[in-house]
Amino acid sequence: MAKKDQESYRCPACGYRSPKWMGFCPACHEAPEGLVPEESPGGRVERYVREAAGGAAESRALPISGVVVGDLPRSSTGLSEFDRVLGGGIVPGSFILLGGDPGIGKSTLVLQTVANLAREKTVLVVCGEESPEQIRMRFDRLEAGKKKTSGLFLLPETDLSLVLAEAARLSPDILIVDSIQTVFLPEWTQSAGSVIQLRETAATLLEFAKRSRVTTLVIGHVTKDGTIAGPRVLEHLVDTVLYLEGERGQPLRILRTAKNRFGPTQEVGLFEMEEGGLVEVTNPSAFFLEGRDPGRPGSTVVCGMEGSRPILVELQALAAPTSLPMPRRVTQGVSSNRLALLTAVLVRRIGLDLSGMDLYLNVVGGVEIEETALDLGIALGVVSSVRELILPAGWVVVGEVGLAGEVRRIPGIIERMAEAARLGFSHMVGPVLPSGKSRPLPRGIVYHPVSDLRQALAFLEKPSSSEKKAPSSVGSPR
Repeated sequence: MAKKDQESYRCPACGYRSPKWMGFCPACHEAPEGLVPEESPGGRVERYVREAAGGAAESRALPISGVVVGDLPRSSTGLSEFDRVLGGGIVPGSFILLGGDPGIGKSTLVLQTVANLAREKTVLVVCGEESPEQIRMRFDRLEAGKKKTSGLFLLPETDLSLVLAEAARLSPDILIVDSIQTVFLPEWTQSAGSVIQLRETAATLLEFAKRSRVTTLVIGHVTKDGTIAGPRVLEHLVDTVLYLEGERGQPLRILRTAKNRFGPTQEVGLFEMEEGGLVEVTNPSAFFLEGRDPGRPGSTVVCGMEGSRPILVELQALAAPTSLPMPRRVTQGVSSNRLALLTAVLVRRIGLDLSGMDLYLNVVGGVEIEETALDLGIALGVVSSVRELILPAGWVVVGEVGLAGEVRRIPGIIERMAEAARLGFSHMVGPVLPSGKSRPLPRGIVYHPVSDLRQALAFLEKPSSSEKKAPSSVGSPR
């Protein structure tokens, strides 16, 4: 290559670029022979064009009309909540990344899944963090592990080259790597879990999954802020990114999808951690409302949407006098910024005096909902707590609140009404429905449209004047 094409130099280990040659890499200190010349982008393009013109080109553009699309074959995991998050099941050849905090239940969820799949398919689990004996002990404790599984194999290995050699010999239908931070490629000198190893091992596994049509699921650690540890390239490479979330000491586990090339995103699956493993929560609204005591100031029932699923939860607001110069605003399950915004609206538009009060807001059950459709329920809960008023039992509140105090439209209002009616609620307060709406309203529930906060606050009553009773039972939590 001519010297005029050498516009920069790069590190062969981490990709660091420099306009001049250096005998070491100042970024990773891993290049013992120094930086190597890098061909300019223009020179690369010219070379690629010359090489393609000189031989038979393998890549040809296809008209979109000539691309045949069929239904994706899927395999059920045996867990309906897991299938929901994946978009209907596992797609052959897909690359799935599962992340979550240590000890949250990632390996337990994977073991329960492969126990169901291994009855008809061959599953290879790469044990990078635990020994086969430890996995067998956990497997025997699970309810799914008590059923006969003949296609489950364990491989205690961290060298990815040996893992792929064994996978080629065994020809599994599903490959599980626990975890991606423990495997390495021997041709790279960096330790397992480094940026280079994560990038190269993930790219190698991706190529193996696509070439051999083997469904590959890798487990990844997360950082303190809840993202997958390592470079963001992991999330860009894979087909599906899943997060298993939950609070320590709480049985609820939430499986979220952040990316899915074969199905919808923002879907959630709900599980409850028990002695025999993770148990599906197929009726989440009943689960979150179980044990609710209606008729309390500050308590409102709201309906949020998690993906395509409406979920009813209880919001509890508490206003307490304070002597602090700066009153506290504490939230659990919703954004603190949202509470601050709604507090300003209540003070400015309604005239509510909150200057000497601490505000505490909690979503019962440990679930986090960031949807703005909870705004109206939050506002009514705060007013209910401050003025010692209650929302009549059997009522649900939905709607987004603007800075002018107006109640704005939200998506999925019909689905929310249907879920509330199914749980036995008889009234719903929400935004004005769009004119000319063709879909009929669900039976068994009365809808009360409001255009601003003042209209919604009119439904709050004194505790002694409320005679309606809430549903005595909201069904089984599962």
